[in-house]
Amino acid sequence: MNIIKKAINYLKALSAETITNAGSGHLGVSLGASSILFALFKDHLNFDVSDTDYLNRDRLVLSAGHASALYYSLLTMFGYDLTLQDLKEFRRLGSKTPGHPELNVTEGVEVSTGPLGQGVANAVGMAIAEAVMEERFNTVGFDIINNYTYCFVGDGCLMEGVAQEAISLAGSLQLNKLILLYDSNEVTIDGSLTITNRENVAKKFSAMGWDVIKVNRGNNYYYCTHAIARAKKNKKPTIIIFNTTIGIGTEKEGTSAVHSGIMSEKELAAFKESLSVKESFFIPSDVRELCMATTRRGKLNHEKWNQSLAMYSSTHPELYKSLMAFFDRKKINLDRILKNISKYDGKSMREVNKHALSELAYQCPQVIGGTADVGPSSLAVIDNAGNFSYGYRRGKNIHFGVREHAMTAITNGIALYEDFIAFDSTFLAFATYALPALKMRCMMKVPVMSFYTHDSIAVGQDGPSHQPIEQLGQLRAIIGNTVYRPCDYKELVAGYSNCIKNYLPTTFALSRQEIGHIDGTSFEGALMGGYLLENKSPKPDVVIVASGSEVELAVKVAKEFKKKIVVNVVSMPSLEVFEKQTTAYKNKVIYKDAKLVLCLEASNDYKWLKVLGGKAALYGVFDYVGSGTPQEVVEKAGFTVKDVVKFIDSKLKAQK
Repeated sequence: MNIIKKAINYLKALSAETITNAGSGHLGVSLGASSILFALFKDHLNFDVSDTDYLNRDRLVLSAGHASALYYSLLTMFGYDLTLQDLKEFRRLGSKTPGHPELNVTEGVEVSTGPLGQGVANAVGMAIAEAVMEERFNTVGFDIINNYTYCFVGDGCLMEGVAQEAISLAGSLQLNKLILLYDSNEVTIDGSLTITNRENVAKKFSAMGWDVIKVNRGNNYYYCTHAIARAKKNKKPTIIIFNTTIGIGTEKEGTSAVHSGIMSEKELAAFKESLSVKESFFIPSDVRELCMATTRRGKLNHEKWNQSLAMYSSTHPELYKSLMAFFDRKKINLDRILKNISKYDGKSMREVNKHALSELAYQCPQVIGGTADVGPSSLAVIDNAGNFSYGYRRGKNIHFGVREHAMTAITNGIALYEDFIAFDSTFLAFATYALPALKMRCMMKVPVMSFYTHDSIAVGQDGPSHQPIEQLGQLRAIIGNTVYRPCDYKELVAGYSNCIKNYLPTTFALSRQEIGHIDGTSFEGALMGGYLLENKSPKPDVVIVASGSEVELAVKVAKEFKKKIVVNVVSMPSLEVFEKQTTAYKNKVIYKDAKLVLCLEASNDYKWLKVLGGKAALYGVFDYVGSGTPQEVVEKAGFTVKDVVKFIDSKLKAQK
C-alpha cells in the first residue's frame, strides 16, 4: 500500500476510534476532511513541536472546531505533546483533548473555537498582524516575518454572519497570506445544504476580492496538496473549495446522519478492516517516520530562521533592536499617560480616551485597532498614525466597517498572533452584536480593550434603539470580562492598567457627554475597582455608589443633604475588580450597616445588589425612554438631583 494512503487510513481509524471510545464527537468531518488536513500538515504547515510559540510559525485556525478528533489525531501523529492516551481521554473532564479546541489546554491549538464562523474572523486578525509585522521588519534578503494563516472551515462556518463580515474585510485589505480551506461536503446537521443555502460560493468570494481554487476531488491527498501549494503563490486571500464526502467510507457517508454520528464497536471494526487497520489506537512505525520527517523539517526551518535572524541583527541592528522590543510592555509609562491627559479633565470620556489612546500608541508600536464605522463619534482613533489598508500596512487605525461582531473577533486574532495591544470600538448600545466574540475573548483571557461610547440614556435624539440600558448588565455577566465605566481620566487609565499590565480582557463604557471635574478621584482607588470619593464618616447614614457620569450626579445629591444626614459617596468604575478585593477593604468602602446603600447608574443591572449586599437599592433605568434632547431624556428618566433626593428620602422614611 502507498505510504501516504496508509498514513491517511490510520489517521481516519484513529479519529473514528477516538470518537467511538468517547461516545460522542463529530465523525463526518473527521473522516471527510482527513486528506485536506493531512496534506496541510505533511507538506505545508510550518511548525516546530519543540517551540510551538516561535514567531514565524504558520497559524492554523480550526474554525470548524467540531473537527477536533481529526485535529488531535494529527497533532499526535506529527509529534506534538499529545499522546495516544490523551486521545483515549477525548472529551473527558480535565483532559488535554476537550470537545472543541481550547487555547492553553492543547499544545498546537492557536485559538479556542467551537461557535462556527468565529475562527474565520480570528484568522483574518492573525493575517492582519502578520501583514503589520512583515511591512515593518522585512528587508531585501530578509523575510523575517513570512508566515501563513490557514483557516479550516465548513459549510456552517460560511453561513455565519461573523464569517461573512470578516471575509469581506479581508478581501478589501488583500491579505494574501490568508488561506481558507473549505470542506465543502454540502451537508449540515439538518440535512442537505441546499435546504438553506443555494449560493455560488466561488462567485461570492471572487466578488469580495478573493482568489478561488476549486478541488473536485477533495478526498484525494495529491489534489489537496497541489491546491494548497498554488494558494501560497497568490497575491490575494485565497479560498480553496474542496468538494468532499462527509463520513467517507462509512455506511452513512454523504448524509446528515454521519455529521455527529458514532460508530458502534462492530461498525468500527468493519470500518478499520476496510482501511487495512488491525490495531487499536496505534500508529505504525513507517507512518510515524513519514510524519516525523515533516516534523524534523519544521525544526530545521526554525533553525534556519534563527540563523537568518542572527545575520539580520548584524546587518540591520536598529530594525533587530526594534523587533526585540516590539512587544515589550514593561516600558509602558502609565504615569506619563496620566500627566499628559490631565489637561482634558472635565471633557467627555470618549474625548479623554482619544488622547489616552494616542499617548499609549506613541509609547507602544504594537497598539492597533479601530472602530465599526463610528470613528468620528466614538473618537477611538490614534492621532497621526495612519489607516491600515492594502496600500499602507503601517497604519495603526483599522476601518472595520459596520461589522461589530467581526471587528471583535478580528481584534481577538490580532492579539493572539503575538502580544499586540489591540482595541475595538462602537456605541455601547451595539455591544450586543459583539457578545459571542467577547465570550470567546474572555474564555481565552485575551487582553483586548473594547471602547464602548455613548454609554447612557443621554445619547439624545437617536432614541430608544440607541439607549444602552441593558448592555452594562450583559457585559458584566460575561465570565472573565472586566468592565470599567470611568468618571474621569484617572479611572480610565486604571482600566488601561487592568488590561495592559494584568493581561485581562477589558471593556470600557465611556460617556458621550462631558463630565465636570470631580474632587477626590483616585487612580489607585480605581485600581481597586471602587473607593471612597467623599468620606464624611466611617458610619454614614447613606452610601451612594455610582459609576461613570452618575458619579457627578451622586456628588451633587450628597451636597443636597448637607447636615440633615451623613452621606458618603463611592466611585465604583469596576464591579468586577471591586469584587476581588478583601472583605476588609470592601467593608471599609461600603458601610453595610448604613440605613441605605444606593446604587446610582443609568442601567438595569442588578449585579449591583449582589456586590453591595442586601440593604442596597438600585436607582436605575427600567424602561426605554423616548427620543429627545439629552436633557429631556435624562429628566424623563428621573436622573436629576431632585428626583434622586426624593427617592432617598422616601426610602429613609419607609424605614421609620
